[in-house]
Amino acid sequence: MPNTGPAAIAAADLTKTYVVPVRDPGLWAAVRSLVRRKTREVRAVERISFQVGHGEIVGFLGPNGAGKTTTLKMLSGLLYPTSGETRVLGFIPSRRERAFLSQITLVMGNRSQLAWDLPALDSFELNRAIYRIPEDDFRRARDEYVDLLDLGDLLQKPIRNLSLGERMKMEIAGALLHRPRVLFLDEPTIGLDVTMQRRLRAFIAEYNRRWDATVLLTSHYMADVEALCRRVVVIHHGRILYDGDLAGLAGRFAAQRTIRATLDDAGAAGRELPDLSRYGEVLDRDGSRVTLRVPKAESARVAARLLTDLPVADLTIEEPPIEDVIDRIFTETPPQEEPVR
Repeated sequence: MPNTGPAAIAAADLTKTYVVPVRDPGLWAAVRSLVRRKTREVRAVERISFQVGHGEIVGFLGPNGAGKTTTLKMLSGLLYPTSGETRVLGFIPSRRERAFLSQITLVMGNRSQLAWDLPALDSFELNRAIYRIPEDDFRRARDEYVDLLDLGDLLQKPIRNLSLGERMKMEIAGALLHRPRVLFLDEPTIGLDVTMQRRLRAFIAEYNRRWDATVLLTSHYMADVEALCRRVVVIHHGRILYDGDLAGLAGRFAAQRTIRATLDDAGAAGRELPDLSRYGEVLDRDGSRVTLRVPKAESARVAARLLTDLPVADLTIEEPPIEDVIDRIFTETPPQEEPVR
């Protein structure tokens, strides 16, 4: 049965600030910095608050440098917050208690967590010893992941000899051997081909369903998010810009819609068509098919004009692709000022 208690993941005013040195170029500036060093604060994460319920899969989205990985590291206990509070399964992550660590996992697509020079099987055995997994449970989980992720021919190879995609599959398998209840997945499909990306998404969805696992997922592949997440949290410059349904993201931030119209060839024959730019920005014109971009508030009126003025056989009004919406959010949000002291 799903856990109906407190949220599996809870962050309140979570902040992480780094103090870094600032120095002008040149020898004299280097000497002067020995006496009077200037520093500035870099706010990697600033007063973010959100909760994730038990069994929920939430997409954690943002561009490079937005604060996603820093947040995951604080939630998993690798970094100590500058201020604010966080709880995961009722534990304070920074205390790194055994009972906490045995119930979570962190997979980072650009970091290897398996022994570099050992074959994957030996790394799995090492994880079994670390997490004190009973032998029968370990073998059952290992064999299941080997089959689902198609790892059979790779198990005897040292991790350093694997491709990025092969290593990512091993990382996922090794990270889930102890059946964690909370998964922090940072770019888990990086380096995988399209077919394996789909298999890994299906694997994560099945793991979530079977074990009622809570998943916080970051990815630059929108296909990952659309396939797995009903809810997304968008972070930029260390601040949360949006927290809600994936479908609602376009409704809140998209200022434009796309109209696709297919003209009736018979009705258009021998008829001079008007300048289509009168209706909106022409994105594409391919024979009898035309694609326009129009302001969201004007979409119904423009569609009515098209139906009246042109021999339209079919017409659809679409929200913009979610990638375009998120890109718009990122490009239109100004960065924070970083004080120098």
